[in-house]
Amino acid sequence: MRFGTKVIHAGLHADPATGAIMTPIYQTSTYKQIAPNEHKGYAYARTSNPTRTALQDNIAALENANYGIAFASGMAAIDAVSRLLKPGDEIIANSDLYGGTYRLLVNCLAPYGIKMHFIPINEASDVKPYLNDQTKLLWIETPSNPLLSIIDIKSIADLLKDHEAYLAVDNTFATPFLQNPLDLGADIVVHSATKYLGGHSDVIIGVVAVNDESIKDRLTFLQKSAGAVPGPMDCFLTLRGIKTLVVRMQRHCENATHIAHFLDNHPKVNKVFWPGLSTHPNHHIAAKQMKNFGGMLSFTLHNDTLEAAIKLMANTEIFSLAESLGGVESLIGHPASMTHAAIPTNERQKIGVLDSLIRLSIGIEDYNDLIEDLSQALDKL
Repeated sequence: MRFGTKVIHAGLHADPATGAIMTPIYQTSTYKQIAPNEHKGYAYARTSNPTRTALQDNIAALENANYGIAFASGMAAIDAVSRLLKPGDEIIANSDLYGGTYRLLVNCLAPYGIKMHFIPINEASDVKPYLNDQTKLLWIETPSNPLLSIIDIKSIADLLKDHEAYLAVDNTFATPFLQNPLDLGADIVVHSATKYLGGHSDVIIGVVAVNDESIKDRLTFLQKSAGAVPGPMDCFLTLRGIKTLVVRMQRHCENATHIAHFLDNHPKVNKVFWPGLSTHPNHHIAAKQMKNFGGMLSFTLHNDTLEAAIKLMANTEIFSLAESLGGVESLIGHPASMTHAAIPTNERQKIGVLDSLIRLSIGIEDYNDLIEDLSQALDKL
């Protein structure tokens, strides 16, 4: 089954009771049992729910995985993955990553005796000096948030073959339409499904996809025991969003291509961060491991000040100043004070998340309108 068909049909079945084509919202907390612990596969909705099962099966199919596990948010999914570790273990992560992930690793995980290494990863050799017997997890975002850095997943996976460490890839920016990390050797794939998978800015949810049964068993145990599960309505909305993932991502990518080139040639723009540009440091890797270059980009201004960035963001009319990304509507954001505010200022500046950096989530509107909106805002600087 090809991907465009998978998003609509994979893991999904007509409702056996009514024949309903759309997966029903099983809005129940418990299920009638035939006898004690004898039931139809469902006993209590924190443990499992048929709407959630459908979503998990669908996600597994999209990521070419054996198993999918859904959580209440992307951060809950990352938290569950982090609980595969124990005190004394070490994590290596790319330094350019989502501020919420940084906050979780540093403020929630490190106090339990887990050591972090945040490093710039341009190639696999950058990781080697930090690998040791205590390394148990290598966490990467590619493309990264917010600088759209690209990491060669296969090269990292090959490097870890002689180490007992998991490779986890946050695939939120790429989506399974553009990139399948498990096929490239990763052990764990995580999505904030709030973003492109849901696609309509109306749900908070996270998912994990894995092939290894032991990892799946541990994550489902954590899902049940910690209880950070999505409700059936959240799962339904995400399934509904996934059905249009292909057509939305095609439009996101098309629009981003036009806007990236517009900004790259604008006299008031200093630098554009988008892996589709030939000047991107790892453009060749993105072209190899992705089917297209995605709908996220960041840029800085020649007037490299916080004041200029704030003025531009205040003057867009179609781009809304807001957190999050991946919806059908275009958003503009300021990583330093919004999505990455949890990272200390000196750490942000070292990795290039400057006060003047602006991040765009390119929606599916007409790209001419989006370019005109950015153009008039830039004219006011």
